[in-house]
Amino acid sequence: MPSLIGYYSLIFGICLSFFIYFFSIKNLNDTQELDTKIINLVFLQLLLVTISFFGLIFSFVNSDFSNETVFNHSHTTKPLFYKISGTWGNHEGSLLLWLLVLTLFLFLFLIKSKDQPKKYRILTLLFQQIIIFGFFVFLLKTSNPFNYIFPVPQEGLGLNPILQDPLLAIHPPILYLGYVGTSIIFSSALAAICSNYISQIWASHIKKWILVAWIFLTLGILLGSVWAYYELGWGGFWFWDPVENVSLMPWLALTTLLHCILVLEKRLILTSWVVILSITTFALSMCGTFLVRSGILNSVHTFANDPERGLFILIFLFILIFLSFFVFLIFYKKETKNTKNFFGLSKETSILINNWFMMYFLSVVLVGTTYPIFLEVISSEKISVGPPFYNKLIIPFLVPFLIAMAIGPKLKWIKSNIEDKFYLLSFFIISLILSMIIIKDLKINFLINTILITSAFFLFFISLREFFRKKIRNFSQNFAHFSFSLLILSILFNNIFSSELITNLKVNETFETEKFKITFESIEQKNKNNFKSIIGKFIIEELGKDIDVMQPELRIYNQPNIITSEADIKINLFYDKFMTMNYVQNEDYFNIRYQFKPFMFWIWLSTIMLSLSGLLGFVQRKYEK
Repeated sequence: MPSLIGYYSLIFGICLSFFIYFFSIKNLNDTQELDTKIINLVFLQLLLVTISFFGLIFSFVNSDFSNETVFNHSHTTKPLFYKISGTWGNHEGSLLLWLLVLTLFLFLFLIKSKDQPKKYRILTLLFQQIIIFGFFVFLLKTSNPFNYIFPVPQEGLGLNPILQDPLLAIHPPILYLGYVGTSIIFSSALAAICSNYISQIWASHIKKWILVAWIFLTLGILLGSVWAYYELGWGGFWFWDPVENVSLMPWLALTTLLHCILVLEKRLILTSWVVILSITTFALSMCGTFLVRSGILNSVHTFANDPERGLFILIFLFILIFLSFFVFLIFYKKETKNTKNFFGLSKETSILINNWFMMYFLSVVLVGTTYPIFLEVISSEKISVGPPFYNKLIIPFLVPFLIAMAIGPKLKWIKSNIEDKFYLLSFFIISLILSMIIIKDLKINFLINTILITSAFFLFFISLREFFRKKIRNFSQNFAHFSFSLLILSILFNNIFSSELITNLKVNETFETEKFKITFESIEQKNKNNFKSIIGKFIIEELGKDIDVMQPELRIYNQPNIITSEADIKINLFYDKFMTMNYVQNEDYFNIRYQFKPFMFWIWLSTIMLSLSGLLGFVQRKYEK
């Protein structure tokens, strides 16, 4: 019954789109006020999609295996929490969540934009309904979450065990709020072009929606990285997996857009940048959906392997891009006012320079992600693009990018001079000396790493100094730059000082080096509801330090029958100790991986701080006097 209610709710929901179109077009020129019928219809559509979504949740909770989605992604022994999260832990359910967030954002936009022009609001509604209608068709035609199975199976196939994790349960909803938040920016930008409403007032209005999407996308990427760190068993938070890159690309575009909208709000310039970035950000979110759900990318993160679904999204994406560029070419009126007063040394120029850097980083990630796909199509040759590619192309440009981030906020709008040259030079020299002291005794590339750490320290010290000034110009911006500098420093130190040991051990065996000794003391077995757990006990003795006991785990799940490796991680403020164990096939010993991972805590903390800086943007009354 819940599945039936959910299915018909979707049918009624797509029908409402036609009524919304009709009343919106009718209301476009007839009165000065937005017809309340339109808001009521949008709310009713949101309500129907919500009912449909909860219908799928109840089907999962009740283990209704007459529903094909439930059968493919659940089973009776799965814990209740993962039954609920399994609703969006699959292709069909995740798209239904997409649709729910699309309709929610549209309703919130109509409620929160009462002080905006009626024509602009209705046009935003119409563009957003095109996206909503497309996702309705996609769900009902190729990805129906309520398909019926007969005869009804007694047991389901279960959810991939590595997806049965608390963090990954909340990761997709947070990430989708970021992804789908870009849709309202896209629709709003097209509506503003059509109604000739690109203005400082519009910039102040849409900046809030950009901040919302940016905050959720940042948190979503963080949660995905934390999950990858402890769940995949390799001890890394980012290894340029194509699906990781899919979320990074819209984040880079959205960050660039956030900086551009600040300039537009202040000086009414960079209007074409704002419009193009609004379109690009949503296009990249849709492109990510296409890559993850088409089966093109092979990753643990991907949801589906169905060319028909991928083809639908690709066609829909091309339609939206064609529509947006058609609107841009036909309706966009270039703003000539103030464009001549674009001086070389000014805040807006520094933002523009940093935007070019961000676009370069985005291009590198885009090429690295899509090049293997095109190469395979053209030549049937399979390659993978890994960290060396990104490091060689990104790191040299990261240095001037960080220096520009440090100096840019010190400049004034329109025309400026670099203020306090002495303290800028002093901080640069201090940063250089400090980085040389850190690097000098290490067997790594001295020049590259010294310059990198110097630029990161320079941004760190400049941002830190601002907190001690009596009148800080822009607290949220400075807090964001400080958080970013802390993130870069943490990543650099993590890469430089990390160490790893991989060996094979039997129970009661010991592995010893000059610095520490690992003893495989014992093994223990426990039975849980849906898996059997094998826990190893290892004694880690380091010279002159305390003894650590580490207990990595292997889990053998009953449905589906999969073995996963669960890391044991000892965490403190300055470093993590990370250990995993794995079976060695047809042998009586285990493969042991022990890692020393410095500054992991600061990587997570700095990213949380970066998200918090977006929240501070809401409570800050003024951007700058």
